[in-house]
Amino acid sequence: MKPKLLVVELWGLGDLIIATPFLQAASQRYEVTLVAKPYALDLQKRFWPDVQVVPFIAPWTAFKYISKYRLWAWPWGEMLRLRNRLIAERFDIGLSARWDPRDHLLLWLAKAKTRLGFPRLGSGLSLARRLARPDPQAHRYENWRVMTWELGFEVPPRDALALPQLRPDSEVLVHTGAGQPVRVWPLERYRGLVARLRQQNYRVQVACDPDQQSWWLEAGEKNIATPHTVADLLALADRAGAFIGNDSGPGHLASFCGVPTFTLFGPQLPEWFVPLHPASEWLEGKACPYKPCSDYCRFPIPRCMANSSEEEVWALVKAFLARTLHPAIESDGLGPVSRAPRSPSVSKSSATGAILASVPSLLNACGLRPYGANKPALASLVPRRSGDSTGSAPNPLVVE
Repeated sequence: MKPKLLVVELWGLGDLIIATPFLQAASQRYEVTLVAKPYALDLQKRFWPDVQVVPFIAPWTAFKYISKYRLWAWPWGEMLRLRNRLIAERFDIGLSARWDPRDHLLLWLAKAKTRLGFPRLGSGLSLARRLARPDPQAHRYENWRVMTWELGFEVPPRDALALPQLRPDSEVLVHTGAGQPVRVWPLERYRGLVARLRQQNYRVQVACDPDQQSWWLEAGEKNIATPHTVADLLALADRAGAFIGNDSGPGHLASFCGVPTFTLFGPQLPEWFVPLHPASEWLEGKACPYKPCSDYCRFPIPRCMANSSEEEVWALVKAFLARTLHPAIESDGLGPVSRAPRSPSVSKSSATGAILASVPSLLNACGLRPYGANKPALASLVPRRSGDSTGSAPNPLVVE
């Protein structure tokens, strides 16, 4: 019989994706129970079917301070039932890869025999094995690698993870949402970026958060996707060959589905949270004296996001896609057709290479229209409601 392992990861979708290599490897050696937000149930079906998920929205994970510690409003009955359920499992080991005393208290209340964690603010008293944190500048994935070493196995370094193969003839997925408004690059700049992509004959699928949908519809985007669950996001990621978006859960999810990502960072640090795909690229948010601020911005408009211009982003995205995707060719009445990739053995001076290189000019001579059209920009920074939501399957999606 496998030993029982309790894992606590109470925060965002991106955090669960970063933990996924650990959960996959651990479930081969342990009977793993994960305490996490309800959308972990959708991830379980896809990524770690052998992990038992206990859904729980910890009240201290709410964004607003006024909601975090209103102790009289906490779901004490639910929390007591959770504690009793965990105690009944008689876990051999319990762990959290976060530097969080609240997680350590939960492990202690669950009465796991051996409790692993990174101590902070005296929380080492509730841990049986106090672990040294990785380098403060290391990616958060390294926290999970430390856990594997303590448990007697390993997961690959981030640049050696085995992920699905690239899909170079697929569409570009542009997701403009984020868990907090301070992480959202201005929507009018996203609109300009989408227009540029289509002018370059890339097939683009725009996706957004529900509170951004009306903005995109008014801006003329007809085929807008508004995913409400992790399952909806997975369906979009499975069609994509590249992802462009903010520092948020959808980018991490797409990355682990094998999609190279370009992330627009704001208040967070790329070295901590860049998506796991080895081909991921990013633009770091502009300098701010309070960075990283945990999304609690001191300014009316987040300067770290707003000061990244469309021209700067386009130059980086254009180079990123040139390494990742093949543009599509739109033929009249037939829709977009993928351009066949050039064989590595064909040189630019060869006859075959010359024919391939002449395709765009031949199409222009035939009067074929470019894919998409440029549209005037609208100025908007759309706020997003904070807080978590609960519900039954399919699980509501709160990207973080």
